[in-house]
Amino acid sequence: MLPADHPDPSVVKIGNEYWAAGTTSNWFPAFTLYRSPDLVNWTASGHVFNQMPAWADYYMWAPEITYENGKVYLYYTGHKKGGSLCIAAAVADRPEGPYRDLGPLMCEADGSIDAFPMRDEQGKLYMIWKEDGNSRGKPTPIWAQEMKEDRTGLLGEKKELFRADAPWEKGLVEGVAVIRRQGYFYAFYAAAGCCGKTCTYGTGIARAKSLLGPWEKYPGNPVLADNDRWKCPGHGTPVEKDGRFYYLYHGYSTASGAYGGRQGLLSEFEFTADGWLKFLDQPVTNSMEFPATITDGFAGNRLDDAWHWSVFQPVKAKVAQNTLQLQALPANGGAYIGRSVMARHYDAQVTLQQNSTAEGGLALVGDDKNMVYASVVKNRLRLVQLKKDRETVLAETTVPAAASLVLKVAVTDNTGARFLYSAGGATFKALNAEPVDIAFLPPWDRAVRIALMAKGPATQQAFFKKFIVNNRSGNGAARQALQPGRSQALR
Repeated sequence: MLPADHPDPSVVKIGNEYWAAGTTSNWFPAFTLYRSPDLVNWTASGHVFNQMPAWADYYMWAPEITYENGKVYLYYTGHKKGGSLCIAAAVADRPEGPYRDLGPLMCEADGSIDAFPMRDEQGKLYMIWKEDGNSRGKPTPIWAQEMKEDRTGLLGEKKELFRADAPWEKGLVEGVAVIRRQGYFYAFYAAAGCCGKTCTYGTGIARAKSLLGPWEKYPGNPVLADNDRWKCPGHGTPVEKDGRFYYLYHGYSTASGAYGGRQGLLSEFEFTADGWLKFLDQPVTNSMEFPATITDGFAGNRLDDAWHWSVFQPVKAKVAQNTLQLQALPANGGAYIGRSVMARHYDAQVTLQQNSTAEGGLALVGDDKNMVYASVVKNRLRLVQLKKDRETVLAETTVPAAASLVLKVAVTDNTGARFLYSAGGATFKALNAEPVDIAFLPPWDRAVRIALMAKGPATQQAFFKKFIVNNRSGNGAARQALQPGRSQALR
């Protein structure tokens, strides 16, 4: 339901709409917001933070969007400057914002992540979170502690709810979201390894009569596990629609894998007579899970919400007259803006204006220090591999001094990239005869991005027109509206 890189998705109903947000990690702006009338068709609608919160510097993880008493509260994880991972909160009068940061709520020495608010059986407000002990080779307890009603701090002492004690959990539990029904609190939780090519994630259920426990885990866990289409499902939020219940969570497509990132999935579940719940497993209608073609003509006066950049870069981009102006940076990877890969086989192209003063190019990006790009400077077209911040020129040629140059990259099976160019846009010439291996690109927690870059002094700029992506294949996923009597379990 949220194709491309949308880890740890959260969802809430506000009025007649559903609002969702997911992890952006070290991409900025932080926490893209999505709105939907039906849980299926989503529209990007801005971001929570267009400036980094004053206390944080990177790792913007696990937003949990909630609504209570006319206020929208978003809880999130960030890395504290000079410190550890912390859970924090922000507030807005409307889901689209603007959001006002309320600052950190808990910063344990080993890190505190995956915040979720919940009221107990007496109506007292609590914060639930995970202590990130696995980052230090320690256990990962799930804690609860009373929270101030204004969401500016916690009260009293924390209490452990449960921790990893089942073999399938592999010593790690996290991403807890709680719903209360039929006399029980039900905790949806993720366990094992979340991310990357070797992930082992799955979803478990636990229940308790009281929020503070004792908690018992479902004997049949995990309730969501790998199948032939999706891998490592977990970390989401339950939501109700028209008397039926759904879980919005993430998983890797077995087609695009780590290169396409963790995508937002939706499964229906129901409560059972024995006081547990089960996920439904009816078949779904197959259709494209992402658009076959994406075009950005840089219309209007602002970047599309799908573009992101590194939290470590002071990127300056301007859109005007159907042109993107990107200010250069002198780092090895330059300044860049990117958008998520969606398919296993795809091609992307952009028109680079020859009035650019900076070295401008088209790139496939993992992070600031790992990318492959084709760029033009002074009529010289270069193909460069940046691996662990070390540059290697793979190919180089002279291009004509035309008014513009179309740069193109064609990727096959996620890993083989051929770069091409055209002075007129009709006939393309290959820059590299053999595909470049881009298997090294994806970071452990993020997808590959297709990016536009500008390299050089900050006084220089690169100008781009008409960006196009063609997704040439992909496994299907349901896109029809949720209708009464029809299961939409994405298994």
